Amino acid sequence: MGRKALIDPEELRRLAGTGLSNAELAARFGVSESGILQAKRAAGLSKPMLDHSRALPWKLDRSHNQSGPATNLRNLSAVAQGRVIPAEKLNTALRWAGRLVESGLDVSYEPGRGFTEVPASPQDWLVARVLDEARRVLEGDGERHTGG
Repeated sequence: MGRKALIDPEELRRLAGTGLSNAELAARFGVSESGILQAKRAAGLSKPMLDHSRALPWKLDRSHNQSGPATNLRNLSAVAQGRVIPAEKLNTALRWAGRLVESGLDVSYEPGRGFTEVPASPQDWLVARVLDEARRVLEGDGERHTGG
């Protein structure tokens, strides 16, 4: 078992701030890139991982991962969790979800078929809930989430 490398958080912060890549930082500290990622997390230098399970409650087939509905739900979820996304992605997701909600529609998912639009169930309306969560953050933060 190898010894744990000591990475000074202040030195890591300083060097990362100069624009060095994770590979360059790893070479500099004599650790793996994974070690740098762990050190960055420990030092608060990495963005927290987002959890999209509320917006995408299904296990998606790989072929559906980048579909329009999956992408739009993921983008709205990111905004709801405080992440800034490019304006064009945000506008696309807002228009898509708004159209569904105005039409009384929701989405369902089946691995063999992908996403389909279905009549919404008011007590369990996924798209309306995800849209509402994103809008609440946007209204609270003003224009911050419409930047690029």
